[in-house]
Amino acid sequence: MEKTPISSADIVRASDLSLPLYEVVKRQISEAIMLGKWEAGTVLPSEIALSQQFGVAVGTIRRALMDLTNEGLLTRRRKTGTVVTGRTPQHSLRFFFQYFRLHGLDGSLQHSVTRVTSLHRGTATESESAKLQLAVGEGVVRFHRLRIVDDKPIMHETLVLAEARLPGLTGNKDEIPPLFYLHLLDRYGIRISAVREQIAAVLATEEDVKWLQLTLPTAILMIDEVAYDQSATPVLASTHRATTANHRYVHEIK
Repeated sequence: MEKTPISSADIVRASDLSLPLYEVVKRQISEAIMLGKWEAGTVLPSEIALSQQFGVAVGTIRRALMDLTNEGLLTRRRKTGTVVTGRTPQHSLRFFFQYFRLHGLDGSLQHSVTRVTSLHRGTATESESAKLQLAVGEGVVRFHRLRIVDDKPIMHETLVLAEARLPGLTGNKDEIPPLFYLHLLDRYGIRISAVREQIAAVLATEEDVKWLQLTLPTAILMIDEVAYDQSATPVLASTHRATTANHRYVHEIK
């Protein structure tokens, strides 16, 4: 039998979320499927085996599997068992993590490349502490990156996270993965569940000119963002500054 990508340690970690236990199991299984750890056609272990692996009752496993079957991620096959369907919901994790909200003027989704330009550790400012619910002076990790479309820089952004939540995070900027939200889930079990944005049009600064190759005076789009995990705890504070000369900010709810 194929080794399963989930263990009872994941349930212990997730049990602090004040969710029903079946929901915790359901999320762990669905995330493993969406991340490709359980591929289409994989036959899941029996309910008894899963209950032993997760350290929960068989009824809890049964409820989680029933919900995932109703959502189309799993199917029940007679004489075979519970099988991963390979269907990917439109709101799947990979769709979300690769989603880029600056679209072309024709509405087309743009393919962007990210380049991390700096990475360092420091202490939280008063503003960062308020956004991330940290004590003033608590350790944080900051990195700055540039988004490029068709070899042209169109956005630069600064991201800040509590250092205590990222043990073992690389100190090499070149090792920061482009899909950082996905990295948070895969490495640290932190799933971004909600994002709060504040959007404004502002005048470009000298730093914007440097990164976005602009000519002053010009206006740019600024997005202040706080991302929250499964327990509604703020995880990441970021500021995005973008030129919209050839792009539009598109916000969709699907």
